Amino acid sequence: GKTFVFTGELESFTRGQCEARVKVLGGKVSGSVSPKTGYVVAGRDPGVKLRAAQKLGIEILDETAFKKIIGEVT
Repeated sequence: GKTFVFTGELESFTRGQCEARVKVLGGKVSGSVSPKTGYVVAGRDPGVKLRAAQKLGIEILDETAFKKIIGEVT
């Protein structure tokens, strides 16, 4: 039920693959950061979404942490 926002370039997934995986697991994907955002997944060269998440105190995940949440890494 968490909302994910993606910023920057991920190495293992396309943005579409990430969004599909989150939705299959019952989460939501948003294109912008808000107080309702659960996680921001930050890849290489993240932009303003990362700074917005930091200001709001939203948990920021790197690609490895995202993989663990979606069950790709144990």
